[in-house]
Amino acid sequence: MQTPEFKSRAEVPGARDPRGEVKAALTGFLGEFAAFQSEIKSKLKEQEAQLAMLDRQSIALSRPHLSRSAEAEIPHKKAFAAYLRTGDDDGLRGLALEGKAMSSAVAADGGYLIDPQTAAEIVGVLRSTASIRAIANVVSVEASAFDVLVDHTEAGAGWATETAERTETGTPQVDRISIPLHELSALPKASQRLLDDSAFDVEGWLAQRIADKFSRAEAQAFLNGDGVDKPTGVLNYPKVDNDLWAWGSLGYVPTGADGDFLASDPADAIVDLVYALGARYRANATFVMNSKTAGAVRKMKDADGRFLWSDGLAAAEPARLMGYPVLIAEDMPDIAPDAYAIAFGDFRAGYTVAERPDLRILRDPFSAKPHVLFYATKRIGGDVSDFAAIKLLRFAVA
Repeated sequence: MQTPEFKSRAEVPGARDPRGEVKAALTGFLGEFAAFQSEIKSKLKEQEAQLAMLDRQSIALSRPHLSRSAEAEIPHKKAFAAYLRTGDDDGLRGLALEGKAMSSAVAADGGYLIDPQTAAEIVGVLRSTASIRAIANVVSVEASAFDVLVDHTEAGAGWATETAERTETGTPQVDRISIPLHELSALPKASQRLLDDSAFDVEGWLAQRIADKFSRAEAQAFLNGDGVDKPTGVLNYPKVDNDLWAWGSLGYVPTGADGDFLASDPADAIVDLVYALGARYRANATFVMNSKTAGAVRKMKDADGRFLWSDGLAAAEPARLMGYPVLIAEDMPDIAPDAYAIAFGDFRAGYTVAERPDLRILRDPFSAKPHVLFYATKRIGGDVSDFAAIKLLRFAVA
């Protein structure tokens, strides 16, 4: 009997070798793992490079500026400074396409729009001055006038039974108040020698001078302007006793004494003024008076001996009178016979300031030699937009 012969699977024709399969699979896995490892190392190197770049940028930003040279390299600011100092407008013409920074597309009078940084500084000063601009409704317009539509009438109404004939009721009417824009100008000057001095901050000086001139002029016009080539002021309109008030005039409350408060009950006039204003306006109302009047009002007490005046708790918080904020505007009249020295109302509803956002500068080196004149202009208007929103205190018997 012949002994059977055993053969391995590898020796059997057509049989699969498991050792070869495992070896091939392991080789493929090791190759894929090596590629994955290489990719991870590459990404880590990229992240390290990015972090190093960010570190260098943060270090550069944290360094203090040694001079104004970096700021001077801003194209529109550098060109504007050159125009102010020497009259060279080549840089401005080169920036004509940069509409947000500087525009030369103005009337052929040599004027240019102030660069955004200088203009922002001027507007900031205007808004920080003691003017009713701070509490009025301020709008920016591109036209030569701004129209306010006011509905100050009531729609009629009436009771009716189920079958009764309906009668026609009153129809509300809308008034249009047009606020024209007037030109406000300033004309500061400086010697050419001063402009040639590189240490002189011509942009800052010009901004401060124009802002000071504009703020004083507009603050006075918003209260006392007659509307001729300037805004129409709050106090320019007819004033009538509040019991006889009608649209187009401002209602007043008398103090009961000629040129003073009542000696017996001085605080009564303030209380009467507050409640002469409609309830819908009192929530956002503000007192407006000058410093001399505020000095007199600050001493008032109620029947229980408590001061009506309270100072603001925070640095930027205004003082309050009977709980309402007080704006100290020096262009308000002093206490005198028949003077309207205190105003009270919702000025955001009652007075509108319309202005164009641009500010124009013209350099004139010829008219005032050896000085250089800088003619700055701004278009602005203002008018009462709701006559029911403002009441006045008259220092008179009636």
